[in-house]
Amino acid sequence: MHVGMNIEDKKQLFAEIYRVLRPGSLLGVYDVMRYQNGELSYPVPWATEQNTSHVATPTQYKEAMVNAGFELSIENNRRDFALEFFKQLRAKKAANKEEPALGFHTLMQSTTATKVANMIHNLTEDFVAPVEIIVQKH
Repeated sequence: MHVGMNIEDKKQLFAEIYRVLRPGSLLGVYDVMRYQNGELSYPVPWATEQNTSHVATPTQYKEAMVNAGFELSIENNRRDFALEFFKQLRAKKAANKEEPALGFHTLMQSTTATKVANMIHNLTEDFVAPVEIIVQKH
């Protein structure tokens, strides 16, 4: 869940996951993936700059998974869900004026506002989207 953007070698990632899972196991991936060409705005929640970001397309993920031996079950683009999530997050923040004890700000500290704004921009421009992919090991 939201780790693949930090791992450059997707082929090795899924080969190792396949190796340790039992036959019949399901694997769910929920990562931000590249959808349209264009210059991503940085920093984002997973990377401060382009050279530390390893965003790949859903096709690249699926190819790495299938090459590792997985069978594709489900793929869902969750862009609209993410945009609604950020809309509700902004509304809650505006209404409360006080940060909850835990949240994005806990992880991202002083860069939270910039990273979230850039993420919303990248989603709105359809450069990226969170994608859910479910595969099964046979």
